[in-house]
Amino acid sequence: MKADKGFNLLFLVISLFLLLFVLLPLLNMILNPGNVAGAFNDSEVIKSLLVSIKAAGTATVLAIFLGIPLSYLLARYHFTGKNVVEAIIDIPMAIPHSVIGIMILAFFYGTSIGRGIEDIGFEIVDNFWGIVVVMLYVGLPYMVNSGRDGFLMVEEELENVSRTLGASKIKTFFNISLPLIKNNLVSGSILTFARGISEVGAILIVAYFPKTTPVLILDRFNEYGLSSSKPISVIMIVLSIILFSVFRLVRYNKK
Repeated sequence: MKADKGFNLLFLVISLFLLLFVLLPLLNMILNPGNVAGAFNDSEVIKSLLVSIKAAGTATVLAIFLGIPLSYLLARYHFTGKNVVEAIIDIPMAIPHSVIGIMILAFFYGTSIGRGIEDIGFEIVDNFWGIVVVMLYVGLPYMVNSGRDGFLMVEEELENVSRTLGASKIKTFFNISLPLIKNNLVSGSILTFARGISEVGAILIVAYFPKTTPVLILDRFNEYGLSSSKPISVIMIVLSIILFSVFRLVRYNKK
């Protein structure tokens, strides 16, 4: 019994250390935010926030449109190479951010496909759509995986009953399958949005302008130091906490 108490105490101390390791820097920033009012009155800060939110929102909508079909296929069918497909989707989570930027840039300016896309007027360098491309690339795994997990929880018998009652496959998908994974879609969208809005390394390489908020924070830190970058960082922290809280609420409501 004494050994059990010692074991529990050891794990409690380690866990407490871990929680403080995460929480203390966060509390320090929130309790000592600097001139946040001044940051909100800075037109460059507001512009960067609008760019970040708009780009992350656009990337999230594209991720839903592009990711849900693959999520459904991965959940409903077993085929040769399925593990390879799942691994490919997860690759953006394993590659360093700056490398992702180099990859995207090299594709658009070093391949015939990329040059063909540029020839029709789709430019990414120092362009809003370059930011969207980066955010979509890094956020897709979260949407696809969340959607796949949702479809796996939907009983195929429900879909089969719908089909036997005369509904087409597409009607069954939109009337039965998709509504049942709405919480997964919301959580996947929040994670995709949060991943996109926090991206900085790849965006610095592909589309330095128009500046997103993380890029502006880095600029202000390099030019003016901690006092100038901290208030903008606090704004991003609050935004991230709001997104995280919504995500946790959605996950709680799913249970």
